[in-house]
Parts: sequence; C-alpha cells; structure tokens
Amino acid sequence: MKYLILIYGEEKSWGEMTKAKMDEMMAAYISYTRELRDAGVHLSGFELQPVSSATTVRLRGGKVQTTDGPFAETKEQLGGYYLIEAKNLDEAIRWGGKCPGALYGSIEVRPIIEHPEV
Repeated sequence: MKYLILIYGEEKSWGEMTKAKMDEMMAAYISYTRELRDAGVHLSGFELQPVSSATTVRLRGGKVQTTDGPFAETKEQLGGYYLIEAKNLDEAIRWGGKCPGALYGSIEVRPIIEHPEV
C-alpha cells in the first residue's frame, strides 16, 4: 500500500537556522532518503517552496478564483513529502518516525487511495 509522509514544521524557524544547522538537517534528510531507497520503499519525495509561493484555487459559480498563499493559516506548514510503499500502516508509521522532520515539527502519515481505473 502507498502512504504519504507529510512533513510539517514552522517555516519561519527554517529561515532563522544557521548555515551549520541547515547543513546538518539536509545531511539528515539525505541519509533518510538513502535509507528509504535502500529499503526499496521510496517512490517519490520533494521539498516544497515556501508558503509565500503558494496559490489556492477554487471554482465558484463556474469561475476559477485564486488567492495568494495557503488555504489556511497554521502554526506549522507543509514543507515536503515522501511517497512510500509499505506493507501496512505500522511500517509506514515507523518510517514516518525516522523522518528528520519529526525532531522539530510533526509528521502526518496518510494512506493513498488508488483507483485502478485511473
């Protein structure tokens, strides 16, 4: 089954990190990604641009409406994700617990619904 490991953290704190701390964090993510790949569970994953680059899109009355920024203001913002293949939720949670983002933010593990007709 496929799962998303969604990585949330306080975006403002990322901008306040020293170069040494940022390098340490990036090394941890590189190591984590290698571990996922070596285990054969890694399918995809990306870091996201800051929320200031987001655009929210809605369709209302047949017209597309756009708003700068994310849909909702929150303390933690979505900063990236991994798409993995895991045997079950327990395995996906174990991988989520190993994600470096769990040290300073929160990790949401969510199963993917696959539609065979798509």
